[in-house]
Amino acid sequence: MNEKKVLFVIGEEFEDIEFLYPYYRVIEEGFKPVVAWKEAKAKVTGKHGYSVISDVAFKDVRPEDYLALVIPGGRGPENIRNSEELKVLTRRFFDLKKPVAAICHGPQVLISANVVKGRKLTSYGSIKDDVIAAGGQYLDEAVVVDDNLISSRHPGDLPYFAASLIKALKSLEKK
Repeated sequence: MNEKKVLFVIGEEFEDIEFLYPYYRVIEEGFKPVVAWKEAKAKVTGKHGYSVISDVAFKDVRPEDYLALVIPGGRGPENIRNSEELKVLTRRFFDLKKPVAAICHGPQVLISANVVKGRKLTSYGSIKDDVIAAGGQYLDEAVVVDDNLISSRHPGDLPYFAASLIKALKSLEKK
């Protein structure tokens, strides 16, 4: 793996700032963000009108080629959470014990991938019950780090979310 790639998975109506803030922080730290959606080279529009062109389709992602997975919130996770390809690749990141960072509604993808049971995490308040029903231990904190899982509640938590993501990526460089 020559490039230090970080995978961002998005769906239509993703929360723009929850994608853009960590996306640019990853670049600032010398990593290469790669955007995945249902199709490659497709325009995906965020909740507030920012558009992104996807680099790769979920079905073509090889988690072994990436350092980490980032799942921004908004309505995007709800719009992609039932994708079988996305569920498979999400589970693979967990199997490989690679960092997975989910913010706001991002844990909806984790719930659908069946990787929340027994894990400590946080999310947007409206899906707290879903996290608990899926077997997760919900904590109302700005950022929760449970082994390879990083989670935050909302855009106000982005400084802590991004800092934890960058810390996890930097720790991989030392290995």
